[in-house]
Amino acid sequence: MDYDLKITGGTLIDGTGAPAATGDVAIRAGKIAALGRVTGNARQTIAADGCLITPGFIDIHTHYDAQILWDRMLSISPWHGVTTVMMGNCGFGVAPTRPQHRDLILRTLEKVEGMSLEALEAGVGHEWPFETFPQYLDVIERSGMAINVTAMIGHTPLRLYVMGEDATERRATEAEVKQMRAIVHEAIAAGAAGFATSKAPTHLGYGGKPVPSRAAEQDEVLAIAGALGELGQGVIQCTLGPGLFFDQFAELARETGRPLTWTALLAGMMGPRSHRMLLEQSMELLRQGLKVVPQVACRPLNFDFDLREPFLFESLSVFRPVSLADRDGKIALYRDPEFRRSFREFVASGAAGPFAGSWDRTWISFSPRDPALEERTVADVARERGVDPIDLIFDLALDSDLAARFRMAVVNFDEDDVAELLLSPDTVLGLSDAGAHASQLCDACFSTHLLGHWVREKKLLTWEQAVRMLTTRAAEVVGITDRGRLAAGMAADVVVLDPHSVGATKLRRVRDLPARADRLVADAVGIEAVIVNGTIVRRGNQDALDSSGSLPGRLLRNGRAS
Repeated sequence: MDYDLKITGGTLIDGTGAPAATGDVAIRAGKIAALGRVTGNARQTIAADGCLITPGFIDIHTHYDAQILWDRMLSISPWHGVTTVMMGNCGFGVAPTRPQHRDLILRTLEKVEGMSLEALEAGVGHEWPFETFPQYLDVIERSGMAINVTAMIGHTPLRLYVMGEDATERRATEAEVKQMRAIVHEAIAAGAAGFATSKAPTHLGYGGKPVPSRAAEQDEVLAIAGALGELGQGVIQCTLGPGLFFDQFAELARETGRPLTWTALLAGMMGPRSHRMLLEQSMELLRQGLKVVPQVACRPLNFDFDLREPFLFESLSVFRPVSLADRDGKIALYRDPEFRRSFREFVASGAAGPFAGSWDRTWISFSPRDPALEERTVADVARERGVDPIDLIFDLALDSDLAARFRMAVVNFDEDDVAELLLSPDTVLGLSDAGAHASQLCDACFSTHLLGHWVREKKLLTWEQAVRMLTTRAAEVVGITDRGRLAAGMAADVVVLDPHSVGATKLRRVRDLPARADRLVADAVGIEAVIVNGTIVRRGNQDALDSSGSLPGRLLRNGRAS
């Protein structure tokens, strides 16, 4: 046979933004061998008449660092045409971790990324087969995965590894900073994609404490990131917060000479139309020759939450007692009229930021005692009952033993504003958060949503523009060099999709995580085939491989498969 696989009769969109063209794709030995009118026989053929043939999609903002240890399929990303993911964002991860800190790392992931502690403990286990970051890369590479993975080393496990529990409490000594820089140097040399950190106020870890990276001074971040500059390799990823914004981004990019991408530029994050000011400031850095690129999202940031783990509110100072309380303590606070009054006053003062005045975009998503309330807004039901919305939320939670759930559109819900961010050539798609906040949100379907909603329905983008955003644009920002385009010699990561139906379904809740923990998922529509390194991993919205067998995904060390 001339080829292992041929995809015939489709419309090729190569990922560069070039006009689409009818043709075939031939694959041999995991790489694209020929494009256009391809003659010759293949062991397997996919007829793509009426379909688009594109490069596999790249998701640069995921949190599969723990999930990959028990879920080699990395669901649900490949359902939606994603063939490469980047992990380690926001400075979180599971390596390096000393044995005595494993519980602290898992409890941090539980709090900061909304992951079930029971699922993490059951999935990762107590005897981890790694301690250092190079060992972690080796473990996941040997284990194998359905899609390609690249990983950054995170500031939070790094700081905990070097400083122990002091990592949340103080600035690092000169010797500790030197040790952290050496560990990052070792990680990049072993294939890490970069270094990630966070100062986000919402990022609280074990015991409700700020995650370790939030205790770091800028000189520490500069020194550690300097390892990337020394090696001339890797991307810096920052999650903004007090002490880590445009001035610090500029300094990091200038001092290290490395590209930096930050999370996230969202519509409404600092008030109405604030995205324009933030985008202009970001573009000014680009005009100065600094490679600083904001990540944007194509979906509203909808959080589904309950008051057992009220992630959305825990960054608010008024909720500090809740973060420190156990379950009984939380219930007592929610019943306390004084706590309710303090929360109402805090919201009314405007100090709650995006949460202020949000009750008309907060829905009751699960009401076990009164299902008729589901999918009604908190504001509407509160008006009907003549109560304050905050009292309604606490009462519904208490009446259901904290099982009631609510869904709030926090930011990025104004589509006119979102459209401006998507049309900017100086942004990159990010913040899917795939693998994180499993029971609270699901934006791993961002790719099919972009194509179905923003291309076919809204006609904001052309197919060529959208595919470029999902492929070559993402690859160039984070330094992935061997995939993201349909071109001879490139890795054969390919998606076949139906432009008339592609999209994502509504979210549904399933219990398929370890310990039967729940998560939200969205199914893909119109994704006819997903191919990774020449192997079909999805066909007709079904896995095409045995998850326990050999899998085609590759670990991308320093942005490419070795």
